Amino acid sequence: MQTKVRKYRTDKNEFYSLEKAEQHQRLKEIALVFLKLGSVAFGGPAAHVAMMENELVKKRKWLEKDRFLDLYGATNLLPGPNSTELAIHIGYERGGWLGLILAGSCFILPAMIIVMIIAMIYSIHGTLPEITGIMYGIKPVVIAIILQALIRLGQSAIKNKSTGVIGVLVIVLSFFGFHELLLLAAAGLIMMLIANRGKLMRTGTRLSVFVPFFLLTAVAPPSIFLTTKTSPEKFMGLTRLFLTFLKIGSVLYGSGYVLLAFLEADFVERFQVLTKTQLLDAVSVGQITPGPVFTTATFIGYILHGFPGGILATIGIFLPAFLLVVIVNPYIHRLRSSTWFSGILDGVNVASWGLMTVVSWKLAIAAIIDIPTLLLAILSIIVVFRFKINSFWLVLGGAITGYLVSTFL
Repeated sequence: MQTKVRKYRTDKNEFYSLEKAEQHQRLKEIALVFLKLGSVAFGGPAAHVAMMENELVKKRKWLEKDRFLDLYGATNLLPGPNSTELAIHIGYERGGWLGLILAGSCFILPAMIIVMIIAMIYSIHGTLPEITGIMYGIKPVVIAIILQALIRLGQSAIKNKSTGVIGVLVIVLSFFGFHELLLLAAAGLIMMLIANRGKLMRTGTRLSVFVPFFLLTAVAPPSIFLTTKTSPEKFMGLTRLFLTFLKIGSVLYGSGYVLLAFLEADFVERFQVLTKTQLLDAVSVGQITPGPVFTTATFIGYILHGFPGGILATIGIFLPAFLLVVIVNPYIHRLRSSTWFSGILDGVNVASWGLMTVVSWKLAIAAIIDIPTLLLAILSIIVVFRFKINSFWLVLGGAITGYLVSTFL
């Protein structure tokens, strides 16, 4: 077990032992890889994770699949954008502090620039640019990329009968509408109990420490964090904009739909600075552009306060992710070396895989809407599993195909 821990810690320590030229080369590689991923990462967090697994685990071998799953599992226990936090974790493992900053920033930057340009056009014309044809072709291709990652990650996440049963239960309960955080917490606790069933009688008091925390985070409504009362006039300042998005980035769990609820509570209902139509347009832009959906904040910030607002809103909503990774990352290997927390991580990993499966199914239903998209999805699956092809070319091919089909058919 200790050998495994040392292996996990090697990359980061190795970086600081490299010559300056080698450090610079590694940092340059981190920046370029995450700029590329941020430019083609369509399809939401599940697709982002799939692309990172393909690019960084399978192709570049920056880290092992088990370590990748541990990092992904850790992000699911944190508030904020999971795929961005995963990028930050990997950057930290590969290149230390500078790698952490570069990976996260470069993954966010392409989406922020694209969203900012769309917001500028929106501010002038009051409507969104016509890009539905491109997305029509990209979505089925992304499903193939996700499917490949699901199979590979499932092989590592499902370690035994117990994790297999938990994974199936998470999938079923997720379809019935159980909250993601509740499922993650329950899976972690159950696996911890299973892994340490021989110690329960003499360590029962330890278990009681975790139960109140998980119950609180699972059932506490987000509104407990949103009690600040501020008039709409004061809200118009850049400071208030930044602090509001900082708050959202610090406490938000779940998908883009949860983000929509937070944004509506603050910007539409409480401060009344956006209409519901503007809010839906903002969320749509975050979903149809590459990179994290949280760049919805960039759009809203620009609409309210122009370029400075877009920048500050982006920094505000993503800053907690960087800080949380800095706090949590050094302890992941220690958690894995503990039989108690190792069980939790195994449970969280397989639950994360189960939730990713459910999200993937919903994405597939939304993406495959007619014969052309069905054929494109089938062709993409064949290409992904039969040939070794970079996800960038698949996404580009899907975009071109979607544009041509929507234009000429």
